[in-house]
This record gives sequence, C-alpha cells and structure tokens, in this order.
Amino acid sequence: MTAQISRFPIPPIESLPEDIRSRLLAVQEKSGFIPNVFLALAGRPDEFRAFFAYHDALMEKDSGLTKAEREMIVVATSSANQCHYCVIAHGAILRIRAKNPLIADQIAVNYRKADITPRQRAMLDFAMKVSTAAHLISEADFAEIADHGFSDDDVWDIAAVSAFFALSNRMANVTAMRPNDEFYLMGRLPK
Repeated sequence: MTAQISRFPIPPIESLPEDIRSRLLAVQEKSGFIPNVFLALAGRPDEFRAFFAYHDALMEKDSGLTKAEREMIVVATSSANQCHYCVIAHGAILRIRAKNPLIADQIAVNYRKADITPRQRAMLDFAMKVSTAAHLISEADFAEIADHGFSDDDVWDIAAVSAFFALSNRMANVTAMRPNDEFYLMGRLPK
C-alpha cells in the first residue's frame, strides 16, 4: 500500500503544462525522485509558478546568508509550526548543505541547544519571532541582530524566508502533505 501524498488529488505528470512538467522531470533527473511538494502544488499551475518563483528568489540567490543558514531558518520555523513535510524535507537539504548529519535534528528539536554559532542563534531567534510573533518585532530586535553583523538585506532575507515558509507550512499541514521517504536518509551517512 502506498501512502497518499496529499489529501487533494495529484494530477498525472503528462497532463501538466509543459513548463511545470519540465521542471518536475528536471528535479527528478537531478535528485532521483520528485519531491511531493512539487506534485501537490502542480494541480494549481499559477500558484505553483508563483510559489516556486518566490522560493527560488529567496533560497537560491547569493546573499549574506549561506544556503545552509537559510535551511536552518526553514527547519527551525517549520518545527515551531509543526510542519512534518518541511522539517523532514528541508532537514535533508540542511544536512547536505551544511555537510553535517546532526545539525537538522538538533535545530528541529531545539535550535538553542544546537551546535551553531552565536550569530546563527541570533538569526534563528529573529526568524522564530517573525514566525510566531511578528507583531512584537521592535527596534530592539533589529539592534540585537545588527550586533551580530547582519545587514539590512540579511535581516530582510531572514524575515522573508521565515514568512514564506509560514505560508508553506500551513499549506503543507492543510493538505496533509507527506514527505518523500527518500528525505529521511539523505545527508545522514557519507557517500
């Protein structure tokens, strides 16, 4: 018996618009499987395109945050939002990008006790406040994070990643999106 990817129907890949079908097949070629988030969103082509355009703009660009640090934000805030899919999927990506098989589990359970730098802890403190209490963000929060060397652009990126994944977490929870089994083992053992 194969578990359901989502509580909503998954369209057949061959029925999708060419740009979406091509993206799914390119991801499959690169990783060996299609992450379920792609399949779950594919049935809503305009939303799929908008979601992944913003995702890529936030997660793939060069900035003052490393790609691993952006994944730390996703894992910490997704854990706070109890998003099973994002903790598992982005935990795998974090392990690979950080080249550390322990870091994702540490951050998912309690980032305050994880083996991270004081700068990364300040980053996650700010991201968590954006995720759970953005209405309480004050000048003191901006001063605190600036003391750790983050630029205004970095602070924007921290907030944007946290906010974007709040949307993603909520949709993953509502759709009962299931993480691909492949994610559980990725980055845990040396190749």
